[in-house]
Amino acid sequence: MPKMKSNRSAVKRFRLTATGKVRRNQAFVRHILTKKTRKRKRTLRHTTLVAAADARHIKRLLLA
Repeated sequence: MPKMKSNRSAVKRFRLTATGKVRRNQAFVRHILTKKTRKRKRTLRHTTLVAAADARHIKRLLLA
C-alpha cells in the first residue's frame, strides 16, 4: 500500500505546538486596514490556537 499523504494546504496554514495543540494565524489582516485600529492590527499579528472542536480534524490532515 502507498504512503498516506498529509494535506498540503493544511501544512501551510497550521502547525503543531510541542504539547500537540494546533496553532494558526489570525484572519482579517490582509486588506481594508485603514478602518482598523492600531491596537486591533497589532493583536491580529499574533498566532492563536485552533478551537478544540476543529483541532481533531486538522491534526488528521497534518499527520495523515
